[in-house]
Amino acid sequence: MAVPDLSGELARRAPKVLLHDHLDGGLRPRTVLELAGEIGYRDLPTTDPDELAGWFTRGADRKSLELYLEGFRHTVAVLQTRDAIERVAAECAEDLAADGVVYAEVRMAPELLTDGGLTLDEVTTAMLDGFRRGTADRPITIGLIITAMRQAARSVEIAELAVRHRDAGVVGFDIAGPEAGYPPTRHLDAFHLIARENFHFTIHAGEGFGLPSIWEALQWCGAERLGHGVRIVDDITTRPDGRVTLGRLASYVRDRRVPLEMCPTSNVHTGAATSVEEHPIDLLRRLRFRVTVNTDNRLMSGISLSSEFATLGRAFGIGLDEMEWLTLNAMKSAFWPFDGRLRIINEQIKPGYASLRAARAAAELATG
Repeated sequence: MAVPDLSGELARRAPKVLLHDHLDGGLRPRTVLELAGEIGYRDLPTTDPDELAGWFTRGADRKSLELYLEGFRHTVAVLQTRDAIERVAAECAEDLAADGVVYAEVRMAPELLTDGGLTLDEVTTAMLDGFRRGTADRPITIGLIITAMRQAARSVEIAELAVRHRDAGVVGFDIAGPEAGYPPTRHLDAFHLIARENFHFTIHAGEGFGLPSIWEALQWCGAERLGHGVRIVDDITTRPDGRVTLGRLASYVRDRRVPLEMCPTSNVHTGAATSVEEHPIDLLRRLRFRVTVNTDNRLMSGISLSSEFATLGRAFGIGLDEMEWLTLNAMKSAFWPFDGRLRIINEQIKPGYASLRAARAAAELATG
């Protein structure tokens, strides 16, 4: 049987789960322009939404994590009021639901959004209110991951913020920002605080830096998941005869089922991978690591979760069955409470894929 085409409506209709998506990296271009106009922000390169979208993606695709992050100064600049934050969070929920995402964890660093006078708690409440508004009457559940900037010194304060709002929709804690030179062990006190509170955290590791970053995130900090984790491939050797040997760290990650929040297109843009075709996600999938597929920054990389799956379909020939496996990996790895994860799996994900398979079989039968 031919491999199902994931490039069109099929990928969009399939239920999907997103664990790694940055709120300030996913604004609608028109919203950026409108918010800029409201506050008199004049540093944008164009007032045309299509041109602006292309400008962000060209700026992101410079093979450097540090250069990739430069575009965020514009999106962060227009997110300094409560109304703007709530609007963008609501639109994020609407856009993800329209793309067929049934569960998402969206992350943001509140410390970046206080230049206009908002407190950390006000920023967090605005995001949560926006998600509630955007998910109302839509078949999507969203949890917020509160992020601290690894180059700053506020991680304990931000961890306390995450715990403070855990019953209102915050599902976990993270650190993000430039990886090289800012090891996760600088923030041990924050991670220990989260652990003592029986709460969840993931760490950006193995994107802009290699195996030592992953090792520290896991063995010193106790991360439950790895944000990106693409450089784990440095501990995997493929021999000329095709045999694969895993080093001790890679074996640990696979044996312990540590989820990898992989973002192929973004990794190409930041230089963590040379191309999607050479991205290690397919090798790791075939080796049965706990791989998940994510967007990272939808505006910056010009993608959706559906388009990311379509890209993987073209690059590696994955079809509907593999897409379901990757989606279940993500849902099993989510920070949402266990009963809620089971409900989404049994009421949305599995029935959704079963329906798509039935429709595909009927179409194949009709065409002989």
